[in-house]
Amino acid sequence: MNENVAGEIGTVAALVRSTFLVNVVYVESAREYGITQQQGQLLCVLMAQPYGMTELGGVLGLAKSSLTGLVDRTERNGLVERRPDPDDSRAVRVALTRRGARLADEFYAETCRRVEELTAGFTAAERDTLAALLGRVVTDNQVPTVFLEPDQVR
Repeated sequence: MNENVAGEIGTVAALVRSTFLVNVVYVESAREYGITQQQGQLLCVLMAQPYGMTELGGVLGLAKSSLTGLVDRTERNGLVERRPDPDDSRAVRVALTRRGARLADEFYAETCRRVEELTAGFTAAERDTLAALLGRVVTDNQVPTVFLEPDQVR
């Protein structure tokens, strides 16, 4: 049952299908930079600030073991590092390395460009409406900041 249904798409299907679409953008961008989709998401999240492991797991929606593996692999690639947490000597914070910050900036810019292309056929008013409606969904559901606005990037 892999057929496209003609006609109007409801809210649920539109949101779910758009999630798949954005994930494909992440996968394609990540592939170009030699990283996985999950590593790309991790880099984008860490652009805002370093995170503790528990906090990072919550933001990314990953179990502790999955997050540890992701951070381990990304650390081996020299893109992130674990730093002592200044507020808790038993904990660490995950931060971008210089190399990771450069790659995150490039990956972020390319991902933004590709996501922007998804609405290339929209007018400015339609983009504004879409942003306002999706923004409400995100705000009403208290979604953490997992992706910065382009004007918020360092």
